[in-house]
Amino acid sequence: MAAFGSAFTPHMLRQRYANGAWQKAEIVPFDSFTLSPASVVFHYGQEIFEGFKVYRQPDGSCCLFRPDRNLARMNNSAARLSMVPINNKQVLADICELLRKDMASLPKRPETLYIRPFMFGTDGVIRVNPSETYMFAVIVCVVGDYFAGQDQRGVRLRTETEYVRAAPGGTGAAKCGGNYAASLAAQGRATKEGFDQVVWLDGKQHRYIEEMGGMNIMFVIGDTLVTPTIETGSILPGVTRESLLELVRSQGRKVEERNISVDELIEAQKAGTFKEAFACGTAAVITPIREILHRGETLFKNSGSKPGELTMQLRTQLLDIQFGTAPDPFGWRYKVE
Repeated sequence: MAAFGSAFTPHMLRQRYANGAWQKAEIVPFDSFTLSPASVVFHYGQEIFEGFKVYRQPDGSCCLFRPDRNLARMNNSAARLSMVPINNKQVLADICELLRKDMASLPKRPETLYIRPFMFGTDGVIRVNPSETYMFAVIVCVVGDYFAGQDQRGVRLRTETEYVRAAPGGTGAAKCGGNYAASLAAQGRATKEGFDQVVWLDGKQHRYIEEMGGMNIMFVIGDTLVTPTIETGSILPGVTRESLLELVRSQGRKVEERNISVDELIEAQKAGTFKEAFACGTAAVITPIREILHRGETLFKNSGSKPGELTMQLRTQLLDIQFGTAPDPFGWRYKVE
């Protein structure tokens, strides 16, 4: 199979904003954009994006997974970057039309179609102001496992103690390209050191866990599922994260959203109460973590031959809901009619 995010469907959706209004969306062949070299997006980074999936159901139909939450988050990102909002209801209808046109591209489980809506400023002027014109577009690609080929116990991580992904008051809670571009230096260095990704720490003390390079992170400590709080405003509020917390709470399990220090994790590891760790996100779904290091000291290590029990249980439960092989008591599936 092609590398993740490189096999695109034949068509894309395109919509322009000008003169204070969105023009009618159009579905066109997948192709390049023509932009002024002075476009705002190139110089001042006014750009946002989203990512969610569509899943082939047992009866051959397809369902999106919680698209309302992703489109709502896109408008939150737009507000943070002084961009115009989209009409979520109309955009969802347009995306469904795009999917119907390229339905033949939708694979069977375990592969899916990954939907990437994005928007950027197109004013051709070198001036630090919000753009008055925008391009909104949606492209779709066939994807499999984001961490394909990894050790079955999961990915190997280390904390990042020099660079900072985001800080309170910044754009950490927005899904914008600048956050990811700023992470690449740390990610590249970690890869050379033999790690799959980094774990970002808080920007002030480098003491508290925040998130991974492109996804949220969760831990099983004792009998409790623990994840960093998003109240700091420096962590992306993931839809998979939100869904897992709702799923786990519905099962009567203990859940905590709070600050988690590296010192706490080191002590939990030494005490034997730090049982599991996993990444979660649209692309990663739920990916087990086999090891986390902090300044050379072990925060977590899965010494067994298999991923954690709860990690894999939740992965199966979530995928079964998404692919329609289990009931959906939460109303998360959105059928593409």
